[in-house]
Amino acid sequence: MDFVSGYKGVVGRVFGNDNATSNEDSYVERLLDRINNGTKAEDRRMALVELQSVVAENHSAQLAFGAMGLPVLLSVLKDERDDVEMVRGALETLVSSLTPLNHAKMAKIEVEPSKMNADLLSREVDNISLLLSLLAEDDFYVRYYTLQVLTALLTNSLSRLQESILAIPRGITRLMDMLMDREVIRNEALLLLTYLTREAEEIQKIVVFEGAFEKIFTIMKEEGGSDGGVVVQDCLQLLNNILRNNTSNQTLLRETLGFDPVVSLLKLRGVSYSFTQQKTINLVSTLETVNLLIASGPQAESGKDTNCMTNKTVLVQRKVLDHLLMLGVESQWAPVTVRCAALHCIGDLIARHPKNVDELASKVLGEEPQVELALNSILRIILRTSSLQEFVNADYVFKNFCENNPDGQRLLASTLTPQPQSMAHAPLEDDVNMSFGSMLLHGLTMSESDGDLEICARAASVLSHMLKDNAQCKEKAIKVELGATMQSMGTPEPLMHRMVKYLAVSFSMESKDGKSSGKADLYIQEMILKLLIIWLVDCPTAVECFLDARPHLTYLLELLSNQSATVCTRGLAAVLLGECVLYNKCIESGKDVYGIVDAISQKSGLTSYFLKFDEMQRNFLFSSKKLSGQHKPLTRSNGASMADIEDEEDDVSMSENRNDNEEHPILVSLFDSGFVALVGSLEANIRERFVDVYSNPKAKVAVVPAELERRSGETDGDYIKRLKSFVEKQCSEIQDLLSRNASLAEDMAKTGTRSEQKTSGPSERVQVETYRREVRAASQRLEMLKNENAKLENDVSMYQNLASKMESELKSLSDAYCSLEQANSQLDKEAKSLRSGGVTSYPDIEAIKEEVREEAQKESEAELNDLLVCLGQEQSKVERLTARLLELGEDVDKLLEGVGDDTGLPGDDDDDDDEDEEED
Repeated sequence: MDFVSGYKGVVGRVFGNDNATSNEDSYVERLLDRINNGTKAEDRRMALVELQSVVAENHSAQLAFGAMGLPVLLSVLKDERDDVEMVRGALETLVSSLTPLNHAKMAKIEVEPSKMNADLLSREVDNISLLLSLLAEDDFYVRYYTLQVLTALLTNSLSRLQESILAIPRGITRLMDMLMDREVIRNEALLLLTYLTREAEEIQKIVVFEGAFEKIFTIMKEEGGSDGGVVVQDCLQLLNNILRNNTSNQTLLRETLGFDPVVSLLKLRGVSYSFTQQKTINLVSTLETVNLLIASGPQAESGKDTNCMTNKTVLVQRKVLDHLLMLGVESQWAPVTVRCAALHCIGDLIARHPKNVDELASKVLGEEPQVELALNSILRIILRTSSLQEFVNADYVFKNFCENNPDGQRLLASTLTPQPQSMAHAPLEDDVNMSFGSMLLHGLTMSESDGDLEICARAASVLSHMLKDNAQCKEKAIKVELGATMQSMGTPEPLMHRMVKYLAVSFSMESKDGKSSGKADLYIQEMILKLLIIWLVDCPTAVECFLDARPHLTYLLELLSNQSATVCTRGLAAVLLGECVLYNKCIESGKDVYGIVDAISQKSGLTSYFLKFDEMQRNFLFSSKKLSGQHKPLTRSNGASMADIEDEEDDVSMSENRNDNEEHPILVSLFDSGFVALVGSLEANIRERFVDVYSNPKAKVAVVPAELERRSGETDGDYIKRLKSFVEKQCSEIQDLLSRNASLAEDMAKTGTRSEQKTSGPSERVQVETYRREVRAASQRLEMLKNENAKLENDVSMYQNLASKMESELKSLSDAYCSLEQANSQLDKEAKSLRSGGVTSYPDIEAIKEEVREEAQKESEAELNDLLVCLGQEQSKVERLTARLLELGEDVDKLLEGVGDDTGLPGDDDDDDDEDEEED
């Protein structure tokens, strides 16, 4: 055959200068010559045995065989089918030539002989057809070695072999027949078909048409189901290959055999707490099968999405939810990988499926009298588990439960009732009899006692799902009040304020030694910030509650510019500040839109503020690469490693996985595409709102206090005197309050902490708080008067400019009238000269002149009337403004001093000069 000629040069280049390899090449060549040209059958068989031995042990012989021996052995397989021993030896030699050798000399070889031989053998479709035809032979070893040759070819030339088998008539059928053969051959055929069906939709359809479902489930049943060995794993891998992204095959399985065979694999038999490594892999593979049937991406096609919804409905009807809850929630002795996979399946099963959501909400676990709602049990897993992956998957259940389910959100929020103070610091084990909301609040607040905020962050994630896109739940959560431990007046502390407190505490704990104090510190701040961002979206009441405590705004501004915080933390803090502007309905100075924008501008600058958005968007958590990641299929290679994962190792690996890109696995999972899209839309709206605030600074209409309004029948002088006395009184009160506060602070500083606690009673605290409120009210009044005064000064300046403009227009009109008069006088002179000349055939000059004069006079009168009307209106405005200034005690004459001196008609002097010249 000519297809090996190109490789002879490779052999010469690689081994031409090595005497040992030359001897081996010549030895292989002699053996091939004996096989091809030998006269005695026994001698040819011995040569074939020797060739197989040397090829299986020597790289040089393996490479030399590919260049010279493939045509010889293929001719044996084609022409000597009756000699079973020769066919066996040829096939076994082919297997040896396609098997990689791990040897020290391998480092010196430029090419891999096994890959080269596989490439040579798979180039011709006739070679693959010849091998497939051998599967019909009666000899067991012939079929066995043929399957091994095909499997070895698949590992090196998968796509080429897939195309070749598709081009061969009944090629897949012959392979499928091997599934009904003896056990060893069946297992080899399973591996071969597993390779063939990877990402080959046409082969998948043919395999299903040949009865793959019935044969696969029959084999698994014979092997013992999920309690079986590696053969069950291979069957499940083949089943997953057939079902993955193939709607037609999923529909065929649902409408023929149904999903009962799949669901039966999830049943725990015998001693349910006994989980071997192989059983764990089999269960995870089965859960992957369920996930393939129900998982649809956010951009799924309509047909695929409809198929997934139908699969979800049928699976829940076949009671798959009960088995998933047993594996993921009730069987806490099950391996963590099984629990995580089961929880993830539950999340996918209820995603965008209202009936399944209601089914999960009604599920009750345990036995009487200790029964509990399934949602409560899943929440307890979130709060108690030591595995971060288990927390992520349990949180995924609540995310899908609350998404597009306002009734479910309100149902959960209705249970948000704080426990008595005696239960505030109770351990988690005492939450068995709590309602869902009470257990959640217990998890949110119990971390204060032991300084561990990880449980609080996990509970905050659940609360964010409950509040997302639900105004009623947000209002309900705003009204939740906790123990009065922080407020100076003894009033209950709102839940939102406690969350902000924990945010500050987590940052201070991390900043004590300049580094993170534990694995949870890597995501606590981000998760609390996520909760606050979702809480404030389109909720002015939440914004007002957040701004009720002035330190909250100060802390956010400091966090925004803190370089020790992560890029993601600073970016989320910027988004939270932007929401305080975007959804702000406050009118109190300092808490309104303009006060917050001014605070941001003064503290960090708008350029630096918007730079935080750009830095966050470049972060891995918000990149498109993270969103496009897909789950890898479970195979033999990664199945064993997955089963070996323990809780501690899982947590350590996740904690150590945080690199410079801050791609912590928890944040990668919790910052899903929905939250990333929300942050992106908020950023655009925040930028637009900031531009609007700067283009429309402050409200144009100021609210005047009742004390400043003019009374009926009050004269100007009395009103001005009353305003002056009011301002003086306010100033004196402010000075008095400031002096009393200073003396009180000095007295408190002189007395010790203990004496302060003894002497400072509730009445004194009330009095101090009253003084503070009066100071704030007086400051606001002064600020309002200053704003009103500045507005009036702006109006005066505007009217002065308008008057100057009107005077300029009047001058231009006067100049035009003068030019018309000059033209008229010129026409009179010309008419007189014409009359004195005795000319009689000219038109009536006087009539023309009179007509021109009338037209000019009409135009001048119309423009003068318009101008006088405008001047009258402006004069009335100036009069009202003058009266208002007098009411406020301003000296009008002083303000108007010099106004109009420079704006007189510059043409007046010229007119006077013209008149003097005419008189001369």
